[in-house]
Amino acid sequence: ICFSNGLFMSSIVIAEKPSQARDIITAVGTQYGTVLAAQGHLLALEEPDAVKDEWKKWTDDLLLPPDGRYKLVPDNSSGKGPRLRDIQAALRTAKVVYAATDCDREGQLIAQAILEYFNYRGTVKRVMFTAQDPVSLQTAFARAEDNSKYQNLYNAAMARSQADQIYNLTLTRVATNNLREKFGDPVIGIGRVKTPTLGIVCRRELEILNFKETAYFEVSMVVQGAAGKAKLLHAPSEEHRILDKARAEAITQAARNFSGPVSVETKRKTQSPPKPMDLPTLQKRAAKFGWTAKRTLETAQELYATHKLITYPRAESRYLPENMIPDAGPLLAKLKAVPEYAKYSLTKPQIRTGKSGVWSDKALEGISHHAIIPNINSPSSFAQKIPSLNADERKLFDLIARSFLAAIGEDRVYDQTTISAQVVTPPPTPCQFKATGAVTLKPGFTEILSGVDDDEEADGAVSPLKNGEIVRATEATVEARKTKPPPRYSEGSLIDAMQNAW
Repeated sequence: ICFSNGLFMSSIVIAEKPSQARDIITAVGTQYGTVLAAQGHLLALEEPDAVKDEWKKWTDDLLLPPDGRYKLVPDNSSGKGPRLRDIQAALRTAKVVYAATDCDREGQLIAQAILEYFNYRGTVKRVMFTAQDPVSLQTAFARAEDNSKYQNLYNAAMARSQADQIYNLTLTRVATNNLREKFGDPVIGIGRVKTPTLGIVCRRELEILNFKETAYFEVSMVVQGAAGKAKLLHAPSEEHRILDKARAEAITQAARNFSGPVSVETKRKTQSPPKPMDLPTLQKRAAKFGWTAKRTLETAQELYATHKLITYPRAESRYLPENMIPDAGPLLAKLKAVPEYAKYSLTKPQIRTGKSGVWSDKALEGISHHAIIPNINSPSSFAQKIPSLNADERKLFDLIARSFLAAIGEDRVYDQTTISAQVVTPPPTPCQFKATGAVTLKPGFTEILSGVDDDEEADGAVSPLKNGEIVRATEATVEARKTKPPPRYSEGSLIDAMQNAW
């Protein structure tokens, strides 16, 4: 029971699961009404044979109900029935419902489906939170919005549910019926994630099986000048590779006789840090530990729900909302209190906005939850809490913390030097030989991400040759190469392929 503007009003809160309900009670008590826990989805779509009796038999029929949708029915498995009945009873007198389930589309479906099933006509407020600590939950309840704002999120979840029921069950039956003669009786399940992922893996396997090795050649030469020497390489792009050995040898001979100027160009460049991680990026990077995607998600869920150390882990974006910009400085200070992060030179956050940056409301339009970062409102300080974590939790929190620190870190500043020489060869002529190197002047964020980010650019040796300096070749060699088949997917690269399946 709560009071609003002096008027008596009854209200209830629907949480997604018991642990979430406990966190809500710890944060706000019952000031927004009695807190009732669901247990995931308390409603399920009816089975096909409930729509048409003849669908009990597995045929090749499209399992599309006459009105286009399956109805929702109570799911009485695993003790869910009593929870649904408790919510039903509370809805009879509730004037306001606070839907405080997870902030993704499934969370939206869990709460709103119940309200629609019982034809609830009172006021519905949506409580959206990306962390389950008391401060975050108090703020989320205080900012509760009209649930109608999230109707499209519900529609997306319902469309997913209906499509799974209609098409996945249809295709499972069709595949099983038509392949039974070849494969026997086992059910051949078709799913929207499993099946395309299997297709990605099988397509790669076919590419490997059908791969035809091709020999090609690259030519290198070592040039000597007054200021030093450099090894330059003639390595054309894939479409212009040297496939003829005689041609390669002719280029090599011309290179041995080379004498002339080199072009040396140095450009000052900056490299911006990568954005904080979404879930696929987190899983891809954790795969370098030898972790499965499941292990990563389960560990992240513990850091979020149990320890309250990170924001919502099922993130689908690598951006942060612009209203979180004021948190950047305080969050940096909390992380710098951890001995492992105190060593970094970063003293103040670099705020990068817009789609090329980190904070962008526009980039988050239509997206339920932002990138995974340490939770600014964690009840315990990071320095106090980290020692109590198990090995997996410490490792994953470190990955998330360093990803955020790098995202607010300074740009890497470096000089990139390209040395090139034009060698006159038999037609087509001439051939360009070159080498590129880089020298870091200011490491910026790279000191934080060392060993974490696959895209990190490493320094390379740079020759002391001067622009326009006359050099002569001291040696030239043909380097035989062979094309290689694409590699089989690792856990990390498969996640990347799934994320970019389109």
